[in-house]
Amino acid sequence: MASRFNFILALLTLVSLLFASAPGAAQAPFNPNALYLPVLKDNATSLLVVDIYKRTPLKSIPLLVDLNGKFLSVNCEQDYLSSTYNAPICHSTQCSQVENHFCHTCLSQAKPGCHNNTCAVFATNPLTNTNVVSELAQDTLAIKTIEASNPGPLAVVRYFLFACTPSSFLQGPLPQNVQGIVGFGHNQVSLPMQLASHFGFPQKFALCLSSKTNQNGVIFLGNASYRIGDKDISQGMQYTPLTIGSQGEYQILVKSIRINHKPVQFNTPLLSRTRSFGGTVIGTTDPYTVLEHSIFENFTQFFTNEFTAIGASQVDPVSPFGVCFNKLPPPVPKVDIAAPIIDFVMENRDTAWSIFGSNSIVKARPGIWCLAFVDGGYKPRAPIVLGAYQLEDHIFEFDLASSQLGFRVTLKADYNTCDQFNFNPTP
Repeated sequence: MASRFNFILALLTLVSLLFASAPGAAQAPFNPNALYLPVLKDNATSLLVVDIYKRTPLKSIPLLVDLNGKFLSVNCEQDYLSSTYNAPICHSTQCSQVENHFCHTCLSQAKPGCHNNTCAVFATNPLTNTNVVSELAQDTLAIKTIEASNPGPLAVVRYFLFACTPSSFLQGPLPQNVQGIVGFGHNQVSLPMQLASHFGFPQKFALCLSSKTNQNGVIFLGNASYRIGDKDISQGMQYTPLTIGSQGEYQILVKSIRINHKPVQFNTPLLSRTRSFGGTVIGTTDPYTVLEHSIFENFTQFFTNEFTAIGASQVDPVSPFGVCFNKLPPPVPKVDIAAPIIDFVMENRDTAWSIFGSNSIVKARPGIWCLAFVDGGYKPRAPIVLGAYQLEDHIFEFDLASSQLGFRVTLKADYNTCDQFNFNPTP
């Protein structure tokens, strides 16, 4: 009897092993530790674009990067074909994850973006600051994985929530062929938050933006290792508290501004020795840093005085900039442009983000270089909005779990740039 029982047990074990190894058999969930997205600076607009795989079958879709965006929004009005598209019904669990949703009725023929008794959300275009009513939807999303410096297979999320928008959403000076906007903001359904929740890695992502339009930078998500060759570029990182604005935007506290290690005095209550202001926003949809008008005037005048003292010659400005030059001092090693050093001093006065010439001076046209800061007028959305040009060739780590921003002074000081991450996986 015992031998017969053992024979049957062995047979059942063999059958289960055969089924487990058969093509199409259910496999253990794939939970990567880190993901990454190559990010390209568009030549015409200086805006940032990533390609993300969506739909079934998977298709690579170019999307504008909005650091403070609430969720992923995709144009569904033109040829959105997918066998796994789903629109959650109103009052469902999926809808409860999105703030300010409402029940949706669509009078046209049912199609992606148009179903009755589903949830609607307002998708915001950050370039035009306009909202459009969009259907909350689910579909397959896939993103590239990485282990140490080695790219791995695609990680797949079967029911990724996003906003299915009409074509009117894609207005403004968008990069060519962009089909939507991907939000990285502090919101339950933004890209980093959904991926962290799905795969169980920390709520953390990092930007390393390339200054070149023909070479990719990278966005890491999760527990990535920031390595260029054998060098860990996270070494020497500084940290400052990261706060969240009322719309989910990322903010830091800037206490003062120095140029060439000298404090800049401002005739405004927004910034002084005795009063700080919060709400310095970090963004990616402003190509250049935007300053409130009174801050801009004092800042640019101080910078110009320091710059002309070492040999720069000022000329009439080129829009959108307020200060331009037609002669620069001789370049210096590692920095490229011999410009005054700008320090944004953080909440801890020992912590400062230093901006060197390659991130403060931009070539506006042949023979003309400008200070890459823009006048935001008297009522900007924040006194300072840090733009993408100032972020280039730095690494910025947004640790949402510990509410900290980690950053490192320009990589060029070590002859490194953000385009040196070289990942070439096969999709």
